[in-house]
Order: sequence, then C-alpha cells, then structure tokens
Amino acid sequence: MATITSAGIGSGLDVETLISRLVAAERAPISQLQQRTTGLKTQLSAYGKLQASMASLRDAAAKLSRTDTFGAVTAASSDPTLVSVSASNGAPAGNYSVKVDRLAAAQSIATPAIPSGSALGSGTIQIDFGKYLTDDQGNVNFDADPSRTSLIIPIVSGEEQLEKVRDKINAMKAGIVASVVSDANGSRLVMRGIDPGAANAFRVTVADDDGIPDDNTGLSALAFDASTGVNTSNLKQAAQNAKATVDGIEIESASNVITGAVEGLTLTLNKVSADSATVTVGQDKAALKKNITDFVSAYNSAISLLRDQSKYDPGSKTAGPLQGDSAVTSMQNQLRTLVSSSTSLGGSLSRLAQIGLDPGSDGQLKIDNTKLDAAIDKPSDLKGLLSGLDSSDAGNNGLAQRLRTLADNFLGSQGRLELRQKGIQERIEANADREAQLEQRIQLVEKRLRAQYTALDGTMSKAQGLSTYLSQQLQKL
Repeated sequence: MATITSAGIGSGLDVETLISRLVAAERAPISQLQQRTTGLKTQLSAYGKLQASMASLRDAAAKLSRTDTFGAVTAASSDPTLVSVSASNGAPAGNYSVKVDRLAAAQSIATPAIPSGSALGSGTIQIDFGKYLTDDQGNVNFDADPSRTSLIIPIVSGEEQLEKVRDKINAMKAGIVASVVSDANGSRLVMRGIDPGAANAFRVTVADDDGIPDDNTGLSALAFDASTGVNTSNLKQAAQNAKATVDGIEIESASNVITGAVEGLTLTLNKVSADSATVTVGQDKAALKKNITDFVSAYNSAISLLRDQSKYDPGSKTAGPLQGDSAVTSMQNQLRTLVSSSTSLGGSLSRLAQIGLDPGSDGQLKIDNTKLDAAIDKPSDLKGLLSGLDSSDAGNNGLAQRLRTLADNFLGSQGRLELRQKGIQERIEANADREAQLEQRIQLVEKRLRAQYTALDGTMSKAQGLSTYLSQQLQKL
C-alpha cells in the first residue's frame, strides 16, 4: 500500500517526484540482479531439458546393452484353432509339430431331476479332493489329497432344498462351485470342480437321516464315488489331464496351457483333432529393429537439444541459454566420439556405420535400412557390437554398453548435469538473498530521504512565511 504524505505542500517543492527518482536510482542494482536471475533460471530450465533427454538416451541404450534384447522371438501356429502359442526370449528357433489328443477338464456331476421345492432331508455332506486311479485289474480307487481339507457341510431342517444346499456349498469357497439347473422334469444340483486336471477330482459322501447313504434318494441323491460305484451315472465330466504330442513325444498337463515342453514356449491347447499344427519360432526382427531405431531417435534428440541450447545465430544475433558452456561442449564431443568409435567384440561388425547408423555432418545418426536389416540377420555379431562386455578393457565394451555408461556419468550425482544445475541453483538462491538485502537498504534510504525532505519542506515553509510577513510590514510604512 502506497504511503500518503504531505511533503512539498508547504514549500511547493515536488518532493514525491524527487524521492521517487532517487529511490529508482537506488533500485538499479536490483533490476540488474533480477535480470541475471532470469538468465540463470533459463539456464536451469535448459539443463532440466538436457537431463530428461539424456535419461531417455540412457534408457534406450540400456535396452540394447541387455543380451536378452537380442533373444526376442516370435512364435506362430499354423492353426490357432487347435493350438495357440506365445514365446519368451531365448526360445530356440525352429518348427514344432503339435497334436492335441485330449483337453484338460474339471470334474462335473449332476443329480437326477428332483421335483422343484422338494426337501432332500437332513444329514451331512462330505466332499473329498484327490484323484481316481485305475489299477492293472481295472479297479478304480480314490486317492485322497492329504494337503486339501475335506468340506463338511451339515444340512439341518429347513435347509433341505437344492437351492439352500447350493448356497452352503458355494459359501465354503473351496474348489467346488454348485448351481441348480431346472427344466420341465425338475431341478438338478450340478457340482463342478474349479480347477481342471486329474488330480483335482472329488467324491461326495452323504450321511442322511434314513441311514442309507447310497440309495440315491433324499440327500443321498447328491452322493458320488466312482471307486465304490455310488451314483456313477451322476458323472457328466471326469477330471482329466490334457494330452498332446509334441514332435512325437506325448506330453500330459493338468491344464490346457503347457509350458516346458519346448523351452521358452507356452502352448495353449484349444481343440482335439487328428491333425497336427505346426508351431514356428523365429527371431523377432521387428522388435529388435524398433529398439535400435528408438535408440537412434533418443540419440538424435539429445544431440539436437545440445546444439540448440548452445548455438549462436548470427542472423538474429541471439544465443542459446547454454552458449559457450564448456560442459555442453564436452558432452557433445564425447557423444560424437563414442558413436564413431569401434569394438572388437562384434565379429564382422565393429562400428555403428556398418549396421547403417552413420553420423552425419550435423552429428545425428542416419539410418540405412538395407544395412540395418542385413546386420539384424547376424544377431550374434550385432549383440557383440552393442551389448558385448570386455572383462579386461571397458573401453572395448559394446557401443550401447558404453553409451549407457556415459549417459549414467552425465546424470549421476557427481555428473556434469547434476553439478551444473546445483551450481546454478545456488547462484539463484544467493541472488534472492542479495535482492532481499538490497530491498531492506532501499527502504531505509527512502525513509531517510523522506525525513530529510520533510525537514527541508518545513524550513522553507517557515522562510516563506517570514518573507510574507516582512513584505506586509513594509507595505504599511
């Protein structure tokens, strides 16, 4: 809020203008300081952009420095309706024959039709988990899984309807899902295993109020045990493993997703067929090429940004915020030197120019797709050129390895970018402190000037008053 004063009223002097001009002169150093701070903030922003660009370059180089990048593969099935496939890095290239002999399935049983709303009677239902085994004589035995807890479901008066039995089974949330299916003949309780596979079979035993657990009446209609022949007609789908033949070798799996039959491949069995599907695995050239072109884009962006932030335009006589900065010049030189260097780890490939990445006169990498595609057909040499490691000479490491290390050095806590930003920030803070000190000094100067001119104004007012009095007295003589 501006100060309201009466300075100058008595003397007629324009005291406020005088004080404003004197204070403005005192403020000149602050204006210069603010201009320098604005320039520093522009430099700090430029370094922030360089830091982000260098981080992108580091990440792109890091991808090419990992050996698994060069192991990326694609996999395809000749008939995805029979078998679909996915592959992880390192899966061996080749063609594989896959025939689906059987799909994995979860066990499913259903009771005979029961009139809707009928009471089944009270008792206890027990569900055990395990697998059914058939011996050499054809006898079926149930091998209970000791690691799984049996479900004990008491059915009391008022809970004897199928719907309530269903709800009690589902409330257990333990490997079985129950549902009620109704039609014109009545309702059936259907129990399905959640997980497929022969080891996920189950049996249902019942202790009902009539004392006969296998008479297929009342609560006993829910019983099922293939090993004792109880209600075997209730079985709608046996628990079974998937079976496939891969290159002539029979494979069994508890699920329809098979891993490990071929290293790095995941086979999904979709349909049983007498025909075989051919799974083809090959190098993922498109993914590798994208990683390389992404690296080129990141490198070119960094080089372009370094140039733009440090250039001088003689036409407009304007300079970038980092023009003349030795750190920027050093980073440019180190990057350009590195991409033109060589390594002995790439076999037939020793320089980036040999794979179609040739530095132009502006320092940016140009892509020759013909050369790059030819290099991608030499994955071992390309891997050595970019990601190779020399245990005795880090200067001979693959070029992507060395670029990642160089970018890490720029970005580290003691790197050029971090130290430059820290130094600039300290200067900005020092300027802010100096500006605050100058503001305090100016306030004191203004206060002193106002006191001086107020006193002068009073003195001149008195003098003018005396002059007027004397003039009046002289006129009376």
